[in-house]
Amino acid sequence: MIAPAPTRQPARTDLSALKFNQVTVVFVTLLAVILTVPALTFVLGAAMLVGAVIPDLSPMRAAYRLLGPALGLKPEVVEEDPRAHHFAQGVGGSFLLASASFTLAGLPLVGAVLGVTVIALAALNLSRKICVGCVMYFQYRRLRYQLLKR
Repeated sequence: MIAPAPTRQPARTDLSALKFNQVTVVFVTLLAVILTVPALTFVLGAAMLVGAVIPDLSPMRAAYRLLGPALGLKPEVVEEDPRAHHFAQGVGGSFLLASASFTLAGLPLVGAVLGVTVIALAALNLSRKICVGCVMYFQYRRLRYQLLKR
């Protein structure tokens, strides 16, 4: 007897968690840039990269689950593939690690520019729902498909 194929659950994304992450990124990065504390951008960037690569172990997700209810946040789960958001989180985390590295290497202006770039992109996503990292992900997928089609 052949076992039936498992039914695939639609991918889900918690929009409330995304907003929590973006607000956290804006405020922590702003604090790090203003006070020139590269340790903050390093820790935040590393947390974002962990969440991008291994979402189940995400420190940002753990913070949301711990602090979200206390802040009155309620899950807003939609049927949406989270991979684009994970990619965007990885790009932001990479920028923050680079920001910390440049600041520690004696180039605080370069570090600040990278930090402010992350702040601007997270704020754009918060205010206009435009996820530049997500657009990058879909363009990458499109290019990959076109190259593999040849």
